[in-house]
This record gives sequence, C-alpha cells and structure tokens, in this order.
Amino acid sequence: MLYVIGLGLADEKDITLRGLEAIKKCVKVYVEAYTSLLSFGVSSAGLSTLEELYGRPVTLADREMVEERTDDILSEAHRSDVAFLVVGDPFGATTHTDLVVRAKKLGIKVNVIHNASVMNAIGVCGLQLYRYGETVSIPFFTETWRPDSFYEKILRNRQLGLHTLCLLDIRVKEPSLESLCRGRKCYEPPKYMTIQTAIEQLLEVEQMHGESAYGEESTCVGFARLGSEDQKLFSGSMRELMAVDFGAPLHCLVIVGKTHPVEEEMLEFYTIKTQNCGAKTERDRMILALH
Repeated sequence: MLYVIGLGLADEKDITLRGLEAIKKCVKVYVEAYTSLLSFGVSSAGLSTLEELYGRPVTLADREMVEERTDDILSEAHRSDVAFLVVGDPFGATTHTDLVVRAKKLGIKVNVIHNASVMNAIGVCGLQLYRYGETVSIPFFTETWRPDSFYEKILRNRQLGLHTLCLLDIRVKEPSLESLCRGRKCYEPPKYMTIQTAIEQLLEVEQMHGESAYGEESTCVGFARLGSEDQKLFSGSMRELMAVDFGAPLHCLVIVGKTHPVEEEMLEFYTIKTQNCGAKTERDRMILALH
C-alpha cells in the first residue's frame, strides 16, 4: 500500500489521527520537501521532530528524488506499506497526482488521507471560497526569464469579479545555471518569494500589458505562515502591503475581486489603517496601525 498523507499547514501536530495511525503501520516514510514548508523547515532537527512524534525514521524526498527516483518509492510500496507525506493536502501539487497515477498503473493500492491546505485556509480572511477564480503561480523573475502567463488569468478573474489566489515561488535544491553549464550539480540556497517581490513583479507585468487587471491601489490580502500560531494577514492596497514586514516564509497573496457586504465586514478586521493623528507620516501611521 502507498499512503499519500497530508500533513497540514504548520507543524508536525497538524497531522490527522487517521494519518498518524497510517504512518505507524508503514515500513518506510518519506516527506516531500520542495512544494511547501512546515514551520521548522527541512533540517535534520526538523526531521527529528517528525520522527519523535511518528515513531518512524523519516526520509527527506527532495525534488530530485521524487522526479527522478520515483520507481524506488513505488518498488518499496509493491512489497510493503510506504507513507509519502505532503505538506498541506496531497493534491496541492501536480507532482503528487503524478505519483498516484503511476502507482495505480502499476497495480499498487493507494490510500489518500487529506488535510488542510492553503486552498481552503485562505478563507480565514473572510473572502468566500466559492468566489475565487483560477489560482495562479508567480515565479521568480531572472535577468533573462520573466514569464507573465499568470496575467491573463488574473485579468479574466477580475473581469468576472472573482478573487485570485497567487501562490508565490519556492526554490529549494535548485541547481545553479553556472553548475549546469559545467556539467555538475551545485545547488543554490533555498529561496522563498515574499509578498513585496510578488507585488513588484505583478506591477511590472501590468505596466507591460496595460490592460488594467490591477494596479497599485488594487485591494489585496497578504498572508504569511498561514495556519501557524504566528500567522500574519493584512488587507490593503498593493502599495500599502509593500510597506508591511510579513516576516519569515511562506507567503501568499490574494487579489480581491468584487466583494459581498459580509466579506467586506470580515475583511475590515485585517485592513491596514493609515489614519492616525499621532503619527507624522503615512508610513508612521501604518506602522502604528499594525501594532
């Protein structure tokens, strides 16, 4: 049996009881480490935290292992019970769908155990989940690569009055261009996109296309470490969110569409207040409001 188990959003304690029971039955346990991030990261100390609770050794499955050595995992699942742990929900990334498809084609039994993911946890800000359009991913720009396929999707959502969830890029164990040119793999340090970087890139693409999908004054909601005890979320214009320190990863961003009065009432709790008579500048007023 191959168990594909969602871990939830924050830490090792977010696993469901059903998921924990399944792990304890497995001979081998893998945890994927590149589509998302738990609060303690993917260090050896982080793995020890998982192993202590789960009572099993845990093997880190990076992108290279999952994409190039999946056959090893599936071969083990042919002979015994194997758990593949996914941050969030198992089907939050297409990589995990591919793993399930390959297992089923090989005649391996698959048991999927779901958990919370960013796709439903964003409801905490009050924007109703059924009023979201297509989700987009914002990749890191480079000097030679500035993809903007997300723009048309955001524009279409906005024209329909729908909210847009923007998932921000995560780069973990990515080989450097220089090392690839030399024929050997040397990995870049982990890199997680911030809300500020995402907005800068979004505004750059808007300036290029000029179809008014959004702008500096468009209302957005910024989230950091969603589901954790120290999660942060603020609502404001793109310009206002640029001045907010959201802290450590992971970050995501929602571009707000047409709102219902109930959504507006809930969103007001997280709206940045820029008016404060005791502050001398707009930035000072914003800082006071955040604290």
